Amino acid sequence: MPKILIADKLSPLAVDIFRQRGLEADVVTGLSEDELVERIADYDGLAVRSATKATERVLEAGGKGNLKVVGRAGIGVDNIDIPAATANGVVVMNTPYGNAVTTAEHAVAMMFALARQIPQANESTHAGKWEKSKFMGTELTGKTLGLIGCGNIGTIVAERAQGLKMRVISYDPFLSLERAKDLGIEKVELDDLLARADFITLHVPLTEQTKGILDAEAFAKCKQGVRVVNCARGGLVVESDLKEALDSGQVAGAALDVFEEEPAKENSLFGHPNLVCTPHLGASTSEAQEKVALQVAEQMSDYILTGAVTNAINMPSLSAEDAKHLGPYMSLAEQLGSFAGQLTRTGLQSVRIEYEGHVAGLNCRPLTQAVLVGILQPMLDSVNMVNAPIMARQRDVDVAEVKYERDCDYQTLIRVTVETENQERSVAGTLFGGSKPRLVEIKGIQVEAQLGKHMLYITNQDKPGVIGALGRILSESGLNIATFHLGRTESGGDAICLLELDGDVPAPVLKEIRDLPQVLRAEPLRF
Repeated sequence: MPKILIADKLSPLAVDIFRQRGLEADVVTGLSEDELVERIADYDGLAVRSATKATERVLEAGGKGNLKVVGRAGIGVDNIDIPAATANGVVVMNTPYGNAVTTAEHAVAMMFALARQIPQANESTHAGKWEKSKFMGTELTGKTLGLIGCGNIGTIVAERAQGLKMRVISYDPFLSLERAKDLGIEKVELDDLLARADFITLHVPLTEQTKGILDAEAFAKCKQGVRVVNCARGGLVVESDLKEALDSGQVAGAALDVFEEEPAKENSLFGHPNLVCTPHLGASTSEAQEKVALQVAEQMSDYILTGAVTNAINMPSLSAEDAKHLGPYMSLAEQLGSFAGQLTRTGLQSVRIEYEGHVAGLNCRPLTQAVLVGILQPMLDSVNMVNAPIMARQRDVDVAEVKYERDCDYQTLIRVTVETENQERSVAGTLFGGSKPRLVEIKGIQVEAQLGKHMLYITNQDKPGVIGALGRILSESGLNIATFHLGRTESGGDAICLLELDGDVPAPVLKEIRDLPQVLRAEPLRF
């Protein structure tokens, strides 16, 4: 009989589902990493919330035994080592929609708390001070709410805010104008949002593009007295910059449910009179916890008993036969999508994926899903092989899949073309040796490159001195170049540099590169 280890507290109804479906379920909470490593090989599935850490050691031990699936009752999978799970053949599932309402409601509650200084007034009144004149609040009615991110949770916050007669504006590169109009939201650029919003709430994942999106520079662009709410991810707000903005009064108040380091037992913001904080309670309602627990129990049971895959983070909906043939193509497809997605800054309108040569004769649907995952992940939370097409449709993104059986320059070729409100960009790749993904074309320019973990993409004018200046800046900053790839349209025209580096490019170094007179654009990429 298949066995499930429930390592965090779940609803008893979830335990009942496992047992009713014919699985043995053991509830053992509070296990250390060593204890998990010792036990996990005996189980087919591991069900967790946020407390238990499915580390590389745990997943390696499980992969050597019976472990097939880790189910996260909730959205975030920061406590699960996804690459290690993939390497050890373990599917990771989450429940991306179960706590959206709960988290959105918490964000709205935090807005009210900020507007009326409820926590501070509560503490004062409990102390018998009756400081009625001290706590002068502000109405939400008629104020402008700026949403950074308008996915599932952001959309719910917008609906609630509109019910409070607030004006809602949103910065979200993947929100189409049509979708924004349907929601009654005004789509704006980030600087416009910062300048106009009375309240700002964040609803994006923590990625290279969103990390520190609210920093000192952003706060300086805000209205005097803006109020900030973050119930999304720690790290979106630079906490030291927020403290300075609170001290100066540029930010009138902030409400944080998440922090750069959690559990947040100590923090420089703690004790600030204009800060409201809660211990990551966004998903903490009985309704949400029961919902996600039931969902994860059903998903895990389906996978173990029938092979059905729902809301998988690291595996597409594939038959065993397809998975065997498509593995290398999946890696190539997601890399191409990620390349295009990380460079997308304006509203995404369409994606066209072209398949030529050998790949055109395969089942390309999972490959298209992999491309969409790569494109959408930089700005949307909980994108996976199952929900990426749905998220694209919700945002009115046209997705076209085209197969050509014609001969091409390569045995197999995948080309991804992304159209935004401002431009069209394409990137193409192939497999070397039948298994090694390789870029061969960017924006019609031939560039042969293998993508590493840390990449730097530069478009520039094809003039002498660019490579020398670039090498000097990187050398002076101590950044080693692993590989360097060049391409151009014609002599003196547009050119591309694609570098693999041994580490991340610090912000001051990136600014220095962008300030070079011949450089048109410089973007760090991660794969």
